Amino acid sequence: MAIDGVRRWERRLFIDGEWVAASGGDRSYLVIDPATGEAFAEAADGSPADVDAAVRAASAAMDDARWLGIDPLERSRTLHRIAQLIRERQDQLADLMTRENGMPVSFAQWLEIPMAADVFDYFAALVPTTGGRTLPFSLPGPQGQYLLFTLKEPVGVVGLITPWNFPLLMPAWKVAAALAAGCSAVLKPAPETPFTALALAEICAEAGVPPGVLNVVPGGDETGAALVAHPGVAKIAFTGETATGAKILAAAAPDIKRVTLELGGKSPNIVFDDVPLEEAVSGAVFGVYLNSGQVCQAGTRVLVQETIYERFVEALAERVRQLKVGPGRDPATDVGPVIREHQLRRILGYVETGTREGARLVVGGRRLEALGPGYFVEPTVFAGVTAEMTIAREEIFGPVAAVIPFRDEAHAIELANRTLYGLAAGVWTRDVKRALRVARGVRAGTVWVNTYQVLSPTAPFGGYRQSGLGRELGPDALEPYLETKTVIVDLNEEALRFF
Repeated sequence: MAIDGVRRWERRLFIDGEWVAASGGDRSYLVIDPATGEAFAEAADGSPADVDAAVRAASAAMDDARWLGIDPLERSRTLHRIAQLIRERQDQLADLMTRENGMPVSFAQWLEIPMAADVFDYFAALVPTTGGRTLPFSLPGPQGQYLLFTLKEPVGVVGLITPWNFPLLMPAWKVAAALAAGCSAVLKPAPETPFTALALAEICAEAGVPPGVLNVVPGGDETGAALVAHPGVAKIAFTGETATGAKILAAAAPDIKRVTLELGGKSPNIVFDDVPLEEAVSGAVFGVYLNSGQVCQAGTRVLVQETIYERFVEALAERVRQLKVGPGRDPATDVGPVIREHQLRRILGYVETGTREGARLVVGGRRLEALGPGYFVEPTVFAGVTAEMTIAREEIFGPVAAVIPFRDEAHAIELANRTLYGLAAGVWTRDVKRALRVARGVRAGTVWVNTYQVLSPTAPFGGYRQSGLGRELGPDALEPYLETKTVIVDLNEEALRFF
């Protein structure tokens, strides 16, 4: 069942720099290849006892400063080495990710892996620049002489919980920021994609991250709940479903843990009638069908000005029919399988709901049984969608576009904001002033103009409303991993006396 490169991680956790079996020795589960529906390896299922062991190892690493005590420039060089090792192992990582989550190998090599490396390089550059400030001092009455400065210190042990849709990039976002801040961490990857996270742990150790600083405990809901509830964890960083994020907030409340959440979305991609049709259609295709639509910021609500609506729908449907669906290991594949059978059924359920509520199914909407037992869904386009329909309101997390007409700029902004989410949005227009007005008017954490889905490690990413709390990437990403300490030093010859 095992494949080359995974054998050394099968039924193993990474705790305190060692590859260890789950407690009891028999806790494990099968990892499924979405392209075949068959198991290819067996992963350790971390128990609460394993989580406790990982947190204790991370706490010991904080206590003896085995990471924070290293010179900042050397810590920076360590993160740069991680980036370099990721690049050197691109082919192996791409094959592993494709096997675990079905991602097209071309996408893994073009975007996922290079950006993960870039993220480590970016946070490496921040390490020697992260510190406090000297500030002017003010006190009522006679001023006197005081020195006022702040220090930035790591928050402590952090729990990192990541999803399956980007099995290297999502851990990279969190691990790189945590290490740059000087924290130690326990990473719980999604149960569907444990081995990519374990591969990252191996790379970090090889690059010089000391034992205990990064620990990886795969597992399911029980594992995640134990990590969130552990009293030795100071902060939780989670990417995943909004409903799960709400549960994490509640579970973290008794200990007043710091929490950052990157959650769901139902992002609008707004197309005005002055933009070249071909450009807008290409942007919509990339916005919806990248990674089989399993992207939190996917632009699945395609808002199109009614003057070009029918032409746009026709052109979009034609482009979608040309997409090649197949196993991710095929370099020609554009759209791979979705992650699991239950997700496939969920997507097809939304297709049925959209049709029942009156939307027009233009293309797609079927399981592609000719491709075998894997979880392949035909890329789908719905037209005649209204904002009240279920497929326009709920996150499907699959390759389904809901194309909605709008009248004018004000109507487009109103429709864009008619959602519980606020993760991302796009606007396509040649009118610069209109683009900026719409970018200001849409309540979303990221707004793209005449493009979609492009991200930079330097740019903060996160959402408004039920799309989350806090930001990943950019300088803002470090703050949740840091405490600010104020130090006030009396420089006067005589001590200040009040009584």
